[in-house]
Amino acid sequence: MNFFDTLNNYFRDIINHNIYFVLVALIIISLTFLLSKYFFSTLLKNLLRKTKSKYDDLLIDKGFLKNFSFYPPLVILYLLLQMKFGSVDLINRLYNASFIIISTRLTISLVEILNSIYSSSKFSGQVNIRSYVQVLKLFVYLLAAILVVSIFLNQSPLYLLSSIGALTAVIMLIFKDTILSFVSSIQITSNDLFRLGDWVEAPQFGADGDVIDIALHTIKIQNWDKTISIIPTHKLVDSSFKNWRGMTNSGGRRIKRALNIDLNSVKFCDSNMVKKFLKISLLKDYLEAKINEINQYNNQQKISDSLINGRSLTNLGIFRIYIQKYLNKNININKDLTFLVRQLAPNKYGIPIEIYVFSSDTNWIKYEQIQADIFDHLIASIKEFDLNLFQNPTGQDLNKYHENNN
Repeated sequence: MNFFDTLNNYFRDIINHNIYFVLVALIIISLTFLLSKYFFSTLLKNLLRKTKSKYDDLLIDKGFLKNFSFYPPLVILYLLLQMKFGSVDLINRLYNASFIIISTRLTISLVEILNSIYSSSKFSGQVNIRSYVQVLKLFVYLLAAILVVSIFLNQSPLYLLSSIGALTAVIMLIFKDTILSFVSSIQITSNDLFRLGDWVEAPQFGADGDVIDIALHTIKIQNWDKTISIIPTHKLVDSSFKNWRGMTNSGGRRIKRALNIDLNSVKFCDSNMVKKFLKISLLKDYLEAKINEINQYNNQQKISDSLINGRSLTNLGIFRIYIQKYLNKNININKDLTFLVRQLAPNKYGIPIEIYVFSSDTNWIKYEQIQADIFDHLIASIKEFDLNLFQNPTGQDLNKYHENNN
């Protein structure tokens, strides 16, 4: 056998041995992976699903068990390569890099689990941590990337960090929006500007509705027409907006609306009008006391010839008192908040009688029903006080005017 035959047989033996090794390694790795996947993704998954606790289900939903199942095959592969080739620098680097990648995925799963647990707690409505969770995940990814690169370059991670420090200006330019959004998130949390579920109104962004998501870069607001406004976090904080949470927490929602009374219908009350008003139960006690007070004053001042010379009741004043009595008796009005029925300055629409009170229910639908019921009653009642509401003439009014003149 010559030299070339010997060399050929030598390489053939090496190839055969390597082929056998690869086949055996593939079989072992495949079995290990299948067993690991069966244990973590099937057996353990079924056991956790049967428990009463919902927290252990997060290990499945967030991929924690799935990511953990990659560890056993990775360790077995590393041990096989060590047995075959010994301690080889390239194999060690690949193993360390793979270990960091799997550990990173496992860490991210753990962060998401903790975030889900917090989101389901009673404290989630007070402080939203989603922005901080996103920053933490970004930091974990960045740290993992630095470690993997340092492994392949055979350099200390501190060396790479020092190189990154020299590129601070470039990094700040790249992550400008992220940095601004993170600072804004801190302001939102520390100053309690708004929370999930708050009604926020930001006209400059066309947003008016409930906050449904507070992320690192964006705020999602579901408008009342069910559209979604997505606003950059730092831009919303830098601009002005209205948070209606104070109204919700106060236990009352403001009703501020005026009835415009026709000035021509305002007049002093004669004896017949007073008798009619005394039949209104809400006014009886007030009128009896007021009439005695006015009569006593007029007698002392010896005023009896004219209503204008002394003190007299007016139908507008009595109607204003009636509104106060009616609202004070209404169980849907919050008496602990501002309660005011006032007369505003006359204008081209008449004399406004403004109602400034708060409903006892802040729900929008119920609030509108309460407000409508109040004004339905007052508009229908105003005729009983010989008053007229002002409104611009309609076609029907003009037709009646022409008919009367013809």
